[in-house]
Amino acid sequence: MGEKLKKMIGIKGSFKESIVPMINYCYTNSALSGAGYIISMYFTIFLTEVVNLSLPQASFVVMLATVWDAVSDPVMGIITDRTRSRTGRHRRYLLLGIPVLMISYIMMWNSFGISAEENPSLCVAYYAAAYMLYKTAYTIIDVPHVAMLPELAPEYDQRTQYVSMSYIFNSLGMIPSYIILLIMLRAFGSAGQISAEKSREPFFFTGIALSVFYGVCVFLTYRLVKERSSLEDKREPFDLKFFINEYVLVFKNRSFRQYFFMSLFWQFSTGFYNTSKVYYIKYLANQYSKYAIINTLAGVFESLAFPLNYALTMKYGKQKCGTIVTPLMIVGLAIGLFMQPSQSGTTMGTMMFLLMILSIMLYPFGMSGLGFVANNVLPDLSDVDELITGRRREGVISTFNTLIKKSVSGAMAMMVGLILNGFGLVTGKTVADFEAANGINYQQTSSALLGIRICVAVIPIIAACISWYLLKKFHMTKDDHTMIRAAVATKHKYGSVTLSPEEIERVEIVTGQKYADTWLGRDNDESQPHTLDKNSEGEYSILVEKAAEMKASLSANET
Repeated sequence: MGEKLKKMIGIKGSFKESIVPMINYCYTNSALSGAGYIISMYFTIFLTEVVNLSLPQASFVVMLATVWDAVSDPVMGIITDRTRSRTGRHRRYLLLGIPVLMISYIMMWNSFGISAEENPSLCVAYYAAAYMLYKTAYTIIDVPHVAMLPELAPEYDQRTQYVSMSYIFNSLGMIPSYIILLIMLRAFGSAGQISAEKSREPFFFTGIALSVFYGVCVFLTYRLVKERSSLEDKREPFDLKFFINEYVLVFKNRSFRQYFFMSLFWQFSTGFYNTSKVYYIKYLANQYSKYAIINTLAGVFESLAFPLNYALTMKYGKQKCGTIVTPLMIVGLAIGLFMQPSQSGTTMGTMMFLLMILSIMLYPFGMSGLGFVANNVLPDLSDVDELITGRRREGVISTFNTLIKKSVSGAMAMMVGLILNGFGLVTGKTVADFEAANGINYQQTSSALLGIRICVAVIPIIAACISWYLLKKFHMTKDDHTMIRAAVATKHKYGSVTLSPEEIERVEIVTGQKYADTWLGRDNDESQPHTLDKNSEGEYSILVEKAAEMKASLSANET
C-alpha cells in the first residue's frame, strides 16, 4: 500500500531516501510559519489594544523593522553564497539564529515595565528594537534555509514534493502556535478577547512557550539535514561593486523578473488583507466573538486546497494550480465589499455571519494556489541564474523571496495603519473605555468602515488580479528546466556544450537574453560537440551521473 501511494503521488525511492530528508528539512518551516502567523494575526492589534500605542505609532514600529530587513536580507544572501565549509554553505547559520530567534520573540510580547502611557517614545523604540531583532533572526535562519533547497532537491518534481511537505509543516507550526495562544488567553481570564487589562501576561507566557518550540524545530533541521562540502567551490573577489552587481545580475533573468513581480503583488494582496483582517472581523463584520472559529476555518480550508494544488502541479506543471484556484481568492475578497455591522441573533446578523464564513472558505483556498506557485518556482530560478552566470547563487536568489515576504508584509502594516487612521478608525483604550462604560460594542464611523473595506477588499483584489495575470505569462516548463540543468551540468563537466536550435530558442525565452551572451553560450568548442544525450528511459544521461555524484558526496559528508 505504501509503494502504491508513493507511486500515485510521484515519489521515488525508499521512505528513508525520499520522505525522511523532506521531513528533516521542513522542521524549520514549522518555526518560521508559526512565528510569522502569530505576528501577522496579533502583533498590530497587540500594539494598539494591549500596549495601547496609536495606529501611527504601531505602524512606525513595523516600518523601522522593515527598513532594517531590507538591509539585512541581501547581506545574508551574499554571506551564504560565499561560505566555504566542509558541512556546506547554509546549516551553520540555522544554529546561529536559534538564540536570537528565541530572545527576540519573547521581547516582542512584553515590554518589561516600559509603559506607552508614561513614556510612549521609549515604548515605541523598545518594540521597534525587539521587532528588528526578530527580523534579524528570521533572516539568519530563513535565507540559508530557502537557499539550500535547490541543492537538496535538484529535480523539478522533487522540489514540488519538498514544497508540499513544507506546507504540511507550516500547518504543524501555525496550529499549535494558535492553540497555545488561545489556551493562554483563556487561562488568564480574557476568554480569547484581546484587552489591555487581561492580555499582557498571556502574550508574555505565549512568547516564552513558542520561542522554545521554534528553537527546537530549527535545531532539528540543523542536526538532521546534510549538505555537500563547499570547500572546493570558487569564491569571487569581493568589493562593493561586486555586491551591487550580484543583485543587478538577478534582474537580467526574465524568469526571475516574472516571478518577482508576480510574488510582489501576491504579497501585496495578502499583506493588506492579513494586517486589516482583525479590524475587518471586529468592526466591519461585528464577529469578533467568533474570531477563533473564523481563523480555525481559514486554516482548514487553506489546508484542504493543498491536495488539489499538488495534483494539478504534478500533472500540468507548477503554474496551473495558481491559474485555476486564484479566482476563488478574488471572490472571497470581494465579499468584504458587502459586509455590514449588525447585531448577532438578527436576520441581518445571521446573513452577515454566513457571508463571513463563505469569505473565509474561499479566500484561503484560492490564496493557497498563488502561494504554492511562488514557493515552488523559486528553487528553479537558481538553475536559470546559473545558466546566465555560471555560478550557484541560491543565497542571492532566496534573498528576494524572504525580502518580498517580510518587507512587503511590513510595508503593508505601515500603509494599513496610516489608511485606517486617516479614515478615522478608533482603537485601543478609547474603545475599551467606551465598551466598559456602556456594555455595548463600539460603533465606528462610516468613514472608518470605508477605510477597512479599502484595506481588506479593494486593494487586495486589484493586487491579486495583477498577480494572476503575471502568473499566466510565466514561461518556464518542466521540460525547459530539465534541459537547462542538463546543459549546465554538461558545460561544468566538459567546459563546452552544444545545443540544438530548438534548445537555444527555449533558453532565450526563459532567460530573456541572447544565448551567446550567457555563460552557457560563451566559449564553446564547436569542433568537439557535447550534445545533451538521453538514456533508454528518456532521462538526460548527464543528470543521472550528477545525481550519483551528489549522493556519494552527501554520504561522505555524513561519514
